[in-house]
Amino acid sequence: MEAVKASLSSQPFSSTLNVDVEGGLDISSGRKKVIWPRKSLSKVASARLQSSTVWSSKELAKFSLPAVTGGRQGSSVGMHIRANAAQIMDDVAAPPREEMTIVDVDLGDRSYPIYIGKGLLNQPELLQNHVHGKKVLIVTNSTIAPLYLDRVIASLKDGGNKVEVESVILPDGEQYKSMEVLMKVYDKAIETRMDRRCTFIALGGGVIGDMCGYAAASYLRGVNFIQIPTTLMAQVDSSVGGKTGVNHPLGKNMIGAFYQPQCVLVDTETLNTLPDRELASGVAEVIKYGLIRDADFFEWQEENMEKILARDTSTLVYAVKRSCENKAAVVAADEREAGLRATLNLGHTFGHAIETGTGYGNWLHGEAVGAGTIMAADMSLRLGWIDKDLFNRILSITMRAKLPIEPPSSMDVQLFKSIMAVDKKVADGLLRLILLKGPLGNCVFTADYDVKALEDTLRHFCKS
Repeated sequence: MEAVKASLSSQPFSSTLNVDVEGGLDISSGRKKVIWPRKSLSKVASARLQSSTVWSSKELAKFSLPAVTGGRQGSSVGMHIRANAAQIMDDVAAPPREEMTIVDVDLGDRSYPIYIGKGLLNQPELLQNHVHGKKVLIVTNSTIAPLYLDRVIASLKDGGNKVEVESVILPDGEQYKSMEVLMKVYDKAIETRMDRRCTFIALGGGVIGDMCGYAAASYLRGVNFIQIPTTLMAQVDSSVGGKTGVNHPLGKNMIGAFYQPQCVLVDTETLNTLPDRELASGVAEVIKYGLIRDADFFEWQEENMEKILARDTSTLVYAVKRSCENKAAVVAADEREAGLRATLNLGHTFGHAIETGTGYGNWLHGEAVGAGTIMAADMSLRLGWIDKDLFNRILSITMRAKLPIEPPSSMDVQLFKSIMAVDKKVADGLLRLILLKGPLGNCVFTADYDVKALEDTLRHFCKS
């Protein structure tokens, strides 16, 4: 078979290499020699090589290929397939694939990719590349399991991959995001002897992602986990950034940990089975990114909201991609919410109070955040930090997204205050809020505001 010719270049050396699809890839440079086996080349080929492709060593690492470095540790290595790359495609008979976008969450040695695209659950190598041990525990719920559990198991075992897969199916709903229900995950892990090299996979929405992530963070003091979010809310927000945890009767997400996944696999086809109410709930977080830091994205939403709700594929993929890019940038700058990351909680202080006050599960998270965002915008307007035109645009897009614009009648001023007093953003007895300030795309995280504005906002939206 004719070899595929390529070149490898880095500082301080350069060399020529040959790719032999039968035997693997042999790279030699001075005293450095690495063999990439045929199995690894199949993974590379499945990534849709073009006739001329340049990869950095970081990109090559995504295919679990051995690192190649020259003179000093960490040298950047690039592989450039110059000719006949189509032969690799022919030899491994890779099927046509939908376009896939990768957003990287840059956290040094804990960095990970977010894969975004249609039909990604049908690409087994994406999952297999991030499962390092021989045991997997899939955590899902009673709604998602009948739809996608078998497909994920099949992907994990595709090609004769020898991995032991167990699953635990939890009840569906925010009201089950508790320590009591979480024990079912630990029980299953211990009963099936999951070891420290095992991988937990979160298959579901935000509740499953948060609970599985916390279980992974605490089981055996930390095991690998992968996020496969199946709701828009989870795809654009909760699956990215490593926030994990469960609720307490006195406050939402009061028990948890920061713990990053190995990867996030976003298959936008899963949104086809998502109820309309759940889809709208996820849009609340999409709107948030435009308001706090991305004015162009907000304006794009104003032009495309109906296409998002109609589940137009390319529109949804773009909304997820742009949201993840915004989230990844903030997380990379402030992983543990010392300041900047808190701005991602626009509307959440009011929203969490609504969720807690009405009983977990009665209002969806995004519904509460939608109403909470209107309340935060109202307070910002009262402070003179935004103008009426921007407030009206926020009100309009929230209504077009079919989200609530006010809290339920059961929420009174005192109930809001009592719940907000134990919010995670309280510091030294002061309630810090995320409020809009300045032109579209700007916000502040502050306790320096006129308390009368908060009081007036609460009284405006509550009966008493």
